[in-house]
Amino acid sequence: MIPALMPTYNRADLAFERGEGAWLWTVDGRRFLDFGSGIATTSIGHAHPHLVKTIAEQAAKVMHTSNLYRVPQAERLAARLVENSFADSVFFCNSGAEANEGMIKAVRKYHAETGHPEKFRLICFEGAFHGRTLATLAATGNEKYLAGFGPVVEGFDHVPFGNMNAVRDAIGPNTAAIMIEPIQGEGGVRPADLRFLKELRAVCDEYGLLLALDEVQTGMGRTGKLWAHQWAGIEPDVMSSAKGIGGGFPLGAILAKEKVAQYLKPGTHGTTYGGNPLACAAGNAVLDVILAPGFLEQVDRVARHLWKGMQELAARHPTVATGVRGAGLLLGLQLTPEVSNAEMQAAAVAEGLLTVAAGQNVLRLAPPLIVTEAEVDQALAMLDRAALRMTPANAKVAAK
Repeated sequence: MIPALMPTYNRADLAFERGEGAWLWTVDGRRFLDFGSGIATTSIGHAHPHLVKTIAEQAAKVMHTSNLYRVPQAERLAARLVENSFADSVFFCNSGAEANEGMIKAVRKYHAETGHPEKFRLICFEGAFHGRTLATLAATGNEKYLAGFGPVVEGFDHVPFGNMNAVRDAIGPNTAAIMIEPIQGEGGVRPADLRFLKELRAVCDEYGLLLALDEVQTGMGRTGKLWAHQWAGIEPDVMSSAKGIGGGFPLGAILAKEKVAQYLKPGTHGTTYGGNPLACAAGNAVLDVILAPGFLEQVDRVARHLWKGMQELAARHPTVATGVRGAGLLLGLQLTPEVSNAEMQAAAVAEGLLTVAAGQNVLRLAPPLIVTEAEVDQALAMLDRAALRMTPANAKVAAK
């Protein structure tokens, strides 16, 4: 018999009943250091007092009214995001996939309304992950995810990540935008070179294209700046955000410059739950924490400490790991072909550390932004022991 809960996930046999900061406790009392953060989502940790208080107070007042009426919490959150980004206007939704879907629509609508309806194609990148809707699956371009879901949505061209010549070759009369993650999280924690991001901005300006950034995983302070693209000193025309924006409460957003946002008029796009009072109260609480003086500087300091420790770990275990990649608190440990990321992830769990597998045989670390250097040191010690477990000689003994 099929389970009542549809078996669409390969779930670890762990069930958590409570959390605090960077830690989680299972129903049977085991404690784990959470360096996965619900896939970079619980941005200010578990049970953050300010977030918990804000959600509880708002839930006791009103949770949902629909977008038939004004939502003051959404108006405030939008104004704060505009003040702290390139954007002039924000649309709220529920998830990263929904934000990316809306961003694709915004790109197409812009060109249609400015006299170029033939411009509907987006240049995307090999190794990308943009979501599970039909359009975002097509933007992702991964055959494994596309299999079995019928004809692929038209309008997406894929080129090698980081290859500017390939980008230029792919531009044609129907090209509308370039869509990219500043760091490919699911695709192996691969950061785009900052020069490459600058060149993408320049080529979009040269050809009249929109630059559409997927900051679902990299935004909201994950890299030590509020938005990852700020490290490159550029601005997109439109951007998606989700995951950490609600600190674990479902929330997504499309941020856009006025030239793009003005064409998403009443009737062109919508959502039932998106931007409701409870979600936006959570979003405002998360922003309170992240925008507090010194917070992002602390994220950057801790991230550099983690980077240094992971590099040293990789050097100590050359039969297990070959290097480190990523930026900020979104880092990946590149494993050798002899050690799978699933095996390394299981070894880390055995030591009390939660991580997330990523593409290209990478173990992804994305701790909450409130993680301390002391907790980073604990995680590194756990990873060190996990690597010892996975050292070929030790792994053979354990297998016996």
